Amino acid sequence: MFGISGGEAIIILIVALVIIGPERLPEYAEKFKDMVKSIRRYATGATDDLKATLGPEFSDLDWRKLDPRQYDPRVIVREALLEDDEEQNRHQYEASTVAAPTVRRLARGERAPFDTEAT
Repeated sequence: MFGISGGEAIIILIVALVIIGPERLPEYAEKFKDMVKSIRRYATGATDDLKATLGPEFSDLDWRKLDPRQYDPRVIVREALLEDDEEQNRHQYEASTVAAPTVRRLARGERAPFDTEAT
């Protein structure tokens, strides 16, 4: 939480105990607890207010899907770059299947078609 490891949290508590003193520490702990509860109530109230303001169509909105932390920019760029290739390959495949010439067997002695521009 907040990038603080266990050892750092213990050091902060010891420093707080020395600065505040053991007599006033329970009072400050109670104030901190009340502050955390009021922040939580404020956040819950803001969420409920937002849902009420936006209406019922946004009440069942999955906020986790909109969390930008879940997206890796490398994956997004890779998918965007490959998307064009996949679309182009799909169009080429569709064009080749639609415009594919019919294949027929040559009769005995018939010469294969020859394209002079291809060589």
